[in-house]
Amino acid sequence: MKKEDKMIIYQVLPRLFGNDRDKNSKNGTLKENGSGKLSAFSEKALSEIRSMGFTHIWYTGLIEHATKTDYSAYGISNDHPAVVKGNAGSPYAIKDYYDIDPDLADRVGHRMKEFEALVERTHVAGLKMILDFVPNHVARQYHSDAKPEGVIDLGENDNIHTTYRSDNNFYYIPGQAFSPEFDLTVDGVTYEENPARATGNDRFDAHPTRNDWYETIKLNYGIDYLNWGAKHFDPVPDTWYKMRDILLFWASKKVDGFRCDMAEMVPVEFWGWVIPAVKSEFPAVVFIAEVYNPEQYRNYLSNGCFDYLYDKVGLYDTLRAIVCGNQSVAAITHCWQSVHDIQPRMLNFLENHDEQRIASDFFARDPERALPAMVVSATMNVNPVMIYSGQELGESGMEEEGFSGRDGRTTIFDYWSVESIRNWRNKDLYDGKKLTEAQQRLRNWYIRLLQLCNKEKALSNGLFYDLMYANYENTRFNSDRQFAFMRHSGNSILLIVVNFNDAGMDTEVFIPAHLFEYFQIGNRTIIPGKELLTGEKITEAFGKDSLYPVYIEKYSAKILKFTIAK
Repeated sequence: MKKEDKMIIYQVLPRLFGNDRDKNSKNGTLKENGSGKLSAFSEKALSEIRSMGFTHIWYTGLIEHATKTDYSAYGISNDHPAVVKGNAGSPYAIKDYYDIDPDLADRVGHRMKEFEALVERTHVAGLKMILDFVPNHVARQYHSDAKPEGVIDLGENDNIHTTYRSDNNFYYIPGQAFSPEFDLTVDGVTYEENPARATGNDRFDAHPTRNDWYETIKLNYGIDYLNWGAKHFDPVPDTWYKMRDILLFWASKKVDGFRCDMAEMVPVEFWGWVIPAVKSEFPAVVFIAEVYNPEQYRNYLSNGCFDYLYDKVGLYDTLRAIVCGNQSVAAITHCWQSVHDIQPRMLNFLENHDEQRIASDFFARDPERALPAMVVSATMNVNPVMIYSGQELGESGMEEEGFSGRDGRTTIFDYWSVESIRNWRNKDLYDGKKLTEAQQRLRNWYIRLLQLCNKEKALSNGLFYDLMYANYENTRFNSDRQFAFMRHSGNSILLIVVNFNDAGMDTEVFIPAHLFEYFQIGNRTIIPGKELLTGEKITEAFGKDSLYPVYIEKYSAKILKFTIAK
């Protein structure tokens, strides 16, 4: 990957990716349903992922987390099932920050070596590796079996008789046992926690519900939430040092970046301290923040020192509403305008492990309905874009796996195998023979789009020009269901038109004279080239203050390339 390339991320849950079991039992155990392994990311698999146009791969759920599977034979303490979600457990209930999830290892006792081999294979394939960092909370029975010599475990030296101390790692509710609004007894054994500790989603009491993150405990970064949120950052809280050391541990294993879970639930002051500390030793490491409050975006970028942020409540929510027919396309312009100064640092996506699948009954049902949204997400600016494994195959996420339920998401809690991914892998052949014609067509479309994102410099690092303001009164253009913009770099200029409508349309896009000024084209001649998604030649150029005719199919897009004469 060259420095100027656009970051294109493939998010994948290894537990699901490499699982070839073709029969699954609801709430099945590891023995019944199996689990994918790190070894499934073979040289062939990673080569296929790289060839699709991806530059980075985010391996979700690699670090050891709480589970109902018994690994005590390997020196890993068991978790009480009452405080584990699903049989496999949540990847976001970290049990040991210094270890790899044993489910993913071919030889459990060699799991760290298998991880290190995966890092090497990833880099040989030309991909960079992103790892989850979960800083806000840990599993209720957190205990590191694999911590390096001299490391003091989280909570090991805490004063448990007070609600808050700046040098405590956890928050406590003295005099009260953990007593959520559900039974803690399973198979005659009761989970006991006394005093109770605060729950991960900021429940500072002993009584979380099923809807809370009851399987996790909140980490203390020096904020006394029960005393008006008073901040105690001097001296530096103990948790800060411990989390810095964890990041340095993984960075030393040649991880290229961290996707930081629920980053805004951790004080920005910590990030502004820890990210420079990590980058002082590993300057190329990238930090991506899951932040949902737009009012905090610039704070977490400037003061928190993050490289990129999720664009969830802006572009994702808007595109989803447009695809579902609940919002006008015109809202896209407001999205980029609201983050115009930081847009190159916003990570775009249409799916991830938290969101419902595009093809699910809860979203678009038909994956092709979101193709115009995908073009906008991938090509509107230079910022990163992410695809969730299976999205390119039209995975619907409509199975009832177990704890996850039938909710349009692919489970992160259960042992399961995903048929679309399994058929694409075809036991490491990746020959497409088990994919349906529709899946193959959709996948080929995604590949074409993603490859264009770095092949065409106008997309990877070019200027952006929104044409909507010039077309609101254009009677030949439906500004409620169509979106048009242009990209420019060097002698190339792209006209991109997307159609969210359920019918094909003849349209004409008005090209204002101001665009020539903005792109510094002057009076140079525009030479027509081809439509990049199909390769079809185009014969008509555009001029100043002109209408450019385009026919565009339903749920479709056109990326028209022109050359500026020298």
